[in-house]
Amino acid sequence: MAGERWRGGVKTVGVLLAGGLLVGGCAAMPSSGPVQRVDAAERAENESPVRIFGVSPQENATQQEIVRGFLEAITSDEAQFDTAREYLTPQRQQVWDPFASTTVLASGPNFTSRLPEGDLLAAEGDAAESAETAVVDVGGTLLATVDAAHGYTPQEGGYREPFRLQRVEGEWRIAELPDGLIMSEADFQRNYHSVNTFYYADWGPETGKAGETAKALVADPIYVRWRIDPVGEAVRELLNGPGEWLAPVVRTEIPQDVGLAPERNAITMDSGTLTVALTGVDPGLNRDRCELMGAQVLHTVQEQSSSEVSEVRLTDGADGSRLCSLSRAEANGLAPGQLDARTGSSYFLDGEDRLLTVPDVDADPQIVTGALGQGAVPLREAAVSRNEDRAAGITEDGRSLLVTEMWGTEPTPEPLTLSASADPETGLSRPSWDGLGDLWVADRDPAGPRLLRLSGGVGSPQEVTVEGLPAGQHIASVRVASDGVRVAMLLAGDDGSATLWMGRIHRAAAGEAVEVSVQGLRAVTPVLEKVTAASWAGVSKLVVVGRPADGVEQLQYLATDGSPASSSTMPGLVTGLAASEDDTLPLLAETADGIVRLQDQWRLVTEQGSAPFYPG
Repeated sequence: MAGERWRGGVKTVGVLLAGGLLVGGCAAMPSSGPVQRVDAAERAENESPVRIFGVSPQENATQQEIVRGFLEAITSDEAQFDTAREYLTPQRQQVWDPFASTTVLASGPNFTSRLPEGDLLAAEGDAAESAETAVVDVGGTLLATVDAAHGYTPQEGGYREPFRLQRVEGEWRIAELPDGLIMSEADFQRNYHSVNTFYYADWGPETGKAGETAKALVADPIYVRWRIDPVGEAVRELLNGPGEWLAPVVRTEIPQDVGLAPERNAITMDSGTLTVALTGVDPGLNRDRCELMGAQVLHTVQEQSSSEVSEVRLTDGADGSRLCSLSRAEANGLAPGQLDARTGSSYFLDGEDRLLTVPDVDADPQIVTGALGQGAVPLREAAVSRNEDRAAGITEDGRSLLVTEMWGTEPTPEPLTLSASADPETGLSRPSWDGLGDLWVADRDPAGPRLLRLSGGVGSPQEVTVEGLPAGQHIASVRVASDGVRVAMLLAGDDGSATLWMGRIHRAAAGEAVEVSVQGLRAVTPVLEKVTAASWAGVSKLVVVGRPADGVEQLQYLATDGSPASSSTMPGLVTGLAASEDDTLPLLAETADGIVRLQDQWRLVTEQGSAPFYPG
């Protein structure tokens, strides 16, 4: 039997968690000691991995004690929130939906009691004693919401919702309340963790640009309760399809009617082999499509497993027959980030405006043999394509773009003038290459800011429409993901603000041409007033340097949905930042001391360099 202990108005039971799979553990039960109620928000964020269960309502509890106890109980590890339902009237127990959404507050909620008519309800006195109904307003500062599909969205502003109570056999119970859960940031981080589900990029009329067989898996991060069947929940959401934001630019190979078998052991792991039992599968399912489904499942589950998944098997839940299997080696051909550079090389400009490469972390810098390595044209920024065969540079005046071969002896091409700005700081931004070979750059000219794309990195640039661009803001920098369907943009405001936004890249046929637009803009860093640098740092992660309104500059890792991933110390004042979608490669930063690299600690790469970057 697992050992029980009491803390914070909840009962906790010790367990062992490994790879997202729950294994029963045993511990000694304390033989004495009082039950002590502690606010949910006061629990440590990184509490040991123990199962936590709610405490039932206490006799003669006040209105606020009932609401507080309910909010503590919903942070428990009960699959269906059975104890939390005890705080509700019998009628409300049947209809309350805890899975509708999750509201995350910056700190613990506050409570205000009042009569239904609006008068404040005194803690003592005849009105409080004789009332049969009451209202407790629950308030706080909004941090984020998580929708029914487990998608995270940062929020700002205040939160206030009424909880209406009535007496049931002399005891207060909650009769009306919002569906979903409400909890503090600390409890959310203790109860939930972020995992990636994976879908294939949909490039529409440009599908062939990545090669006839190339497919790119795109990460769609979701939040799941990490002690309550996290693997099963992630697979179920994968089968349900992508979230609302990502859906327009990805596709899934999983047929709409396919679901996870209802059996308790629908997902099993044995000696590295992951077996997933499915329902609703057409007996005539094409084997190639089945294997593409398997790759989606394997990469979704692999992130949560403490051991490597060597093979995934999809089976028919009705009769147990095997639909298909896919080995780890085969799935690696469909790994996320497949269109990103795979060499680990990094680049920077030296003091003579030449493009240099560092082939790996232990190598010395080398001059690129192509035109941008000759220093014939002074550069302020540069970028290298994902396959590392071409380079793009921005001239020192910020007005022109050069695109040339990375290697060889071809002469320096004629710069292509794209910006009319007289100030280099408001001219062209650093270019960005996607995995399809397209080159993106922002013209920051105040007289006509615009986003440009050169299909294949050549020819006349195409102006890209950016839908929903906030008034008074323009694109200061652009970083396109290797998958070609997501773009991170730093938006600068007329008021001096600078925030990071994420957008979707849509492609549509327009006669023989392709019309490209950026849609679905959403803020990734609403709490940072001034972002000075940003870069992709994984298939679903970004690294940013920024400052909150009332704080100091800091370095943060964020998921593409805006949720915090981690933080790190900075090597002094950072003026440039570079990371790779291959998150095993070190972070690079440009500082007053030169270019530094984060490898267990910050180390100097060169004192005579600027504008460091990885391919892309």
